[in-house]
Amino acid sequence: MQAFGALVLVTGLMAGTAFADAPQTSPRPAPRTVAVMADAPDNAAPAEALRPRARPAVKLAAVAAAEPAMSFLAPARPEPARKGFLGSLFRPKARPPETVVKAAAVRTLPGSAMVQTRRGSVCGDPTIRGATLAPISGKLRGCGIAEPVQVTSIDGVALSMAATMDCGTARALKSWINRGLRPNVPSEVVKLQIAGAYTCRSRNNQRGAPVSEHGRGKAVDVSGFTLANGKSVSIARDYHREKMIRASHKAACGIFGTTLGPGSDGFHEDHLHFDTVARRTPYCR
Repeated sequence: MQAFGALVLVTGLMAGTAFADAPQTSPRPAPRTVAVMADAPDNAAPAEALRPRARPAVKLAAVAAAEPAMSFLAPARPEPARKGFLGSLFRPKARPPETVVKAAAVRTLPGSAMVQTRRGSVCGDPTIRGATLAPISGKLRGCGIAEPVQVTSIDGVALSMAATMDCGTARALKSWINRGLRPNVPSEVVKLQIAGAYTCRSRNNQRGAPVSEHGRGKAVDVSGFTLANGKSVSIARDYHREKMIRASHKAACGIFGTTLGPGSDGFHEDHLHFDTVARRTPYCR
């Protein structure tokens, strides 16, 4: 027993010596040092470089094209502004405000009516200006116009008053202006003096006579015209002394079904009467 006790005592002394010589630090690896960064200033470039960039909004082509018509949609959320040096580099430039340029007014010269728009035109012809009217029915049997128009100018030539007629008569009047009147006058025609157009009445205002072509919207009376050089021409005053009037009158034969003027029947001494009644042979006096 004494020997066993001595052995235990020696073993204990040796263990105490071993623990006494052991290092004071733990054999476990030292924990990693976590560096805590202080809040970087707003203009710090490294912090901005590490910040993830915002994903740009992607627009479909169809949506982008339809934006003007989709004003009822909520506006897109603006992209937050980037700060710092890098933010100033990648910040999108402000779009300049849209500028609306007003179209300059185009002055249409007589005879150049092709530059006119169809807005305000009638009879499907941009050179015939006026308004479309509702169907007209007259008091006399045979009067009325199914598709009337009120014409204010033709091919740049103004009418002295708005004349109601059908489209066939309006087109014939345009043909006469270009083929019968303009080639025979020394200056450009700027105005046509209208003595009559649609009127529900008998022929020559005679009681018991058939309905006049004026009552069907197929006739127009011209009492004169004004030229660009300022000259005013009157049928009543100048017909017999102005060759250009007589030449213009003669040129209307065939463009219209009926052409009447001074010396024809005593009812047309102060104006030219044109109508588009259908005839096998034009009646011209």
